[in-house]
Amino acid sequence: MKDSVPEEHLYLGFSHQYQDSIFPLHTSISLFLLSYCDCKSFKIFLVPTNENANDQFVTKNLLGDLEIHLISKCQLPTVVQSCCLPAVVTKDGKFCRAGLSVVLRHIIQKTFEADPSKKNVLELLGFKKTCLKACAEVSQWTRLCEISIPLAVEGFLTASPEHCQTIPADILQLERKLGEPVRVHNDDKIRRQKLQQQKAGAKAAASLLEEEATEEGKAVEVHEHPLPSLELSVAFSKLRVQEVSHAVNREAPLIRRTKTSDLPPLDHVFAEGLYFTLADIVLLPCIHQFLVYSKKQGKDLVNLPLISSWYQRVQQVPGVKKAADKCNMQLLQLPELIPSPEEHREDFFPVPNDFEEEHEDSQFIGGPRPTMTKLMERGIEAKFSPHPCPDWTIDWTILPAAVNPGEGKMSRDRALRKQQQLNNLVAAVKKLAKPGDMIVDFCSGGGHVGIVLAHMMPSCQVALHACGVATDMVIEHCIKARAAFVISPCCYGFIQNTMKFKYPRSHQFKEILSYKEHMILCRFADQTAVHLPPERKLIGKQCMGLVDLDRAWAAEECNYSVQVTSMEPESCSPKNNMFVGTPV
Repeated sequence: MKDSVPEEHLYLGFSHQYQDSIFPLHTSISLFLLSYCDCKSFKIFLVPTNENANDQFVTKNLLGDLEIHLISKCQLPTVVQSCCLPAVVTKDGKFCRAGLSVVLRHIIQKTFEADPSKKNVLELLGFKKTCLKACAEVSQWTRLCEISIPLAVEGFLTASPEHCQTIPADILQLERKLGEPVRVHNDDKIRRQKLQQQKAGAKAAASLLEEEATEEGKAVEVHEHPLPSLELSVAFSKLRVQEVSHAVNREAPLIRRTKTSDLPPLDHVFAEGLYFTLADIVLLPCIHQFLVYSKKQGKDLVNLPLISSWYQRVQQVPGVKKAADKCNMQLLQLPELIPSPEEHREDFFPVPNDFEEEHEDSQFIGGPRPTMTKLMERGIEAKFSPHPCPDWTIDWTILPAAVNPGEGKMSRDRALRKQQQLNNLVAAVKKLAKPGDMIVDFCSGGGHVGIVLAHMMPSCQVALHACGVATDMVIEHCIKARAAFVISPCCYGFIQNTMKFKYPRSHQFKEILSYKEHMILCRFADQTAVHLPPERKLIGKQCMGLVDLDRAWAAEECNYSVQVTSMEPESCSPKNNMFVGTPV
């Protein structure tokens, strides 16, 4: 383990203390993670909203072995003063990370850097290290964990008694989430193991019944002898760095031949599925406070069986109880509750209309044609403007090697397609730009667009392949700045309603399509891959055009002139649409 003086400062808000938590809950969550990780890489500051906060009272009761310093808002570094806490600042005060998920992910990474033996801490980031990586503006899951549930619990604790009779909608949403089938990497293999376990359990029960029934010819009562949950075995074997037994891994021929659609679904063990992640760390202090208050008020938790089971299960994770003790969190022991049938739970789980709409059946029966026909009947079809400069290309032979994407590690074919994409974007920008204009390269990725533009000209705002909702975020920023934009969207399938953006975007589309119908267009707009049949790709291209037409009309409602064109040649990318927008 590396011994070093803390190089970064962590700033946490402090409004008040309630029971065994510091509020806002974002602070309790941050302190709980620090305790769980046993992280000493930060100098920690509490920033009271009330200048009369008692330093000794706070630190003695709730901060465990963490060394905490209280400072006033006016003492915050300049780079933090306009940010929402929590925030982490480098020692020189020049770089700031702000927001709960960003800060928590950074704490995990710094802990692992300081002590690489703490692999269990790094595992909190989940598969491909993406847990809570997507921002709350575009990810409903991040928004639920990072914003909605902490605010819902804080509101529940401070509400008047008459307003505490109903369970907050966001808590109900989590209960429903825990009841959804789990999707994880390589889940086909685990689901086959579960099927084999179920058949083994059924066979053992039948054999036992036969033995008891033949014994002295007596009628016997049937007892179930369930095997331990495979999901639990998989989850806790990972936590304890063990392997699932070979007996479980061997599959019978009948199991191997079973269709994927006929395999049993996997049940949630933890918040994101089978494995303990940062999401569980975030949710535990919030749900703990909700359960403590509910129990104190004499409220029956029978209608939250999945949350109750999850709460008990999290306590079994090595290190959780120790971290809770450090933070003076007195975890509850709850009775095991049996989930009610879905139709009965509806009576207790009123769901907001917008949540119901977003979670309607998403199998898209009938494909995109009914939606496209509905638009055509109102005179709306995908339309593409002529390319502004179809024959213009960059002379790559005269550019420095460092500017050419072909000089990177990508294949020759991909480098050629990247050059063709850049030809389109740079041509559009050159037509719009004036000397002295500022370039903002949104969603820069490898920086190819920004590098070429920086070499060739100082102008405009441009984004290459702005993924999903990022396209709409870029357009919004440009509209606020009254700036021209050139955008090539991608990942239409990731488009969904978020805290900031609702779909459809334009008034014309809103009058005709529901959110679900718009989502159908988005999902099929992603089906333009090279290997797909020509007819499928044509429908995908039309869906892309309709989604982008909706965006273009929404921008035009803000006094912009927008053209949607296709890049030349279209083979340069399956996502070859390009926006060119200018303020009127």
